[in-house]
Amino acid sequence: MHEMAIVDSLFQIIDAKVKEHQIKKILKVKLKVGEMTVVEPMTLTACFKVYAQNTVAEGAELVIERVPLMGKCRECNHVFGISNFNFQCPQCENRAVDIVAGRELYIENLEVEM
Repeated sequence: MHEMAIVDSLFQIIDAKVKEHQIKKILKVKLKVGEMTVVEPMTLTACFKVYAQNTVAEGAELVIERVPLMGKCRECNHVFGISNFNFQCPQCENRAVDIVAGRELYIENLEVEM
């Protein structure tokens, strides 16, 4: 369950922001999570609730925005959605594809009370 490690890292960032900006309460945490991270949203949410207990983030809403896996063909530059991990350009059928979205895993913003 790598979600626990992810939440641990998120709370290191959150704790630093709380100290840096003297935040009294975290109301909402919005994450961008790419499809390739293979993060299970329900597990991530459960881990977040456990970590948030007795902190300024207790009761905060965790919003997870999924980012679809997208590729760009090196041959024809076509950008396309990748499904079932099929890294083949649907336009020219080339398999030389760069991933341009879907690896994200970061805090997009925090809604706080000062």
